[in-house]
Amino acid sequence: MKRQNESMVTEFILVGFSNLGDLQILLFFIFLLVYLTTLMANTTIMTVIRLDRTLHTPMYFFLFVLSCSETCYTLVIVPKMLTNLLSTNPTISFSGCATQLYFFVGLACTNCFLIAVMGYDRYVAICNPLNYTLIVSRATCMKLVLASSFCGFLISVVVNVLVFSVPFCASNRVNHFFCDISPVIKLGCTDSNLKEMIIFFLSILVLLVPFVLIFISYVFIVSTILKISSVEGQRKAFATCASHLTVVIVHYGCASFIYLRPTSLYSSDKDRLVAVTYTVITPLLNPLVYTLRNKEVKMALKKVLDRYSYPKTL
Repeated sequence: MKRQNESMVTEFILVGFSNLGDLQILLFFIFLLVYLTTLMANTTIMTVIRLDRTLHTPMYFFLFVLSCSETCYTLVIVPKMLTNLLSTNPTISFSGCATQLYFFVGLACTNCFLIAVMGYDRYVAICNPLNYTLIVSRATCMKLVLASSFCGFLISVVVNVLVFSVPFCASNRVNHFFCDISPVIKLGCTDSNLKEMIIFFLSILVLLVPFVLIFISYVFIVSTILKISSVEGQRKAFATCASHLTVVIVHYGCASFIYLRPTSLYSSDKDRLVAVTYTVITPLLNPLVYTLRNKEVKMALKKVLDRYSYPKTL
């Protein structure tokens, strides 16, 4: 009898913003504008870092990888969301939902680890500057990026297995604008308490552990900066960390609000608003923060623009 009450789900309905009616058209143009700006900003950051040799340092190598990861991250979520805003039948196939969740979680976890790696880079640069190039070598940078990606997508595999290894009940309505963990796992027919506990533990591993390591790094960084005798030296040292700190607060703050709590506390309307922040706004914030608050990037951008806008005359 239990099997008869279960149905084979072949697609999900993404409820998203369907309750907003005609306002979805306005949201479409707002999100499209933000999305295109995000793509342009991240592409600009990557291009400038690639073309300007003064930015060929570990710090900007990690920023290049983060911008690339953020670009892929938005590609996983935003195009489908924009399509559904104009659709009268906002559906996604079962395999499409699983694929979206896999890449979303994998890239999100990778970003968390990358931001922690960038904190370690700042720690070594300020607290051990004489050995910086030796400790944070090109090989070390590659290993840290590969380890971040490997761990991120390994965790994503575990999450996908936990979420999609159960039969789904008759309802296939996902109360979200993309296939996120909590809205999908709640559709399962079987008891999901153990799986939710495992996912919660993984969330702590991905969010809390890197954040604590970043916090410890900045304790040593601040301690070292305060020992600098000149005020100008202190200001420059703090300036190199300001952009990273801003990204840390926004990224970990939004993600922690959603994932470091029981699924039973999931609130669709409030969580959709926060989800818009970390899927649409945050990927735009990162390049803007690193561009507007970073003199080296602004100078490099100006040089690149001058080089290609005003070619030398014969």
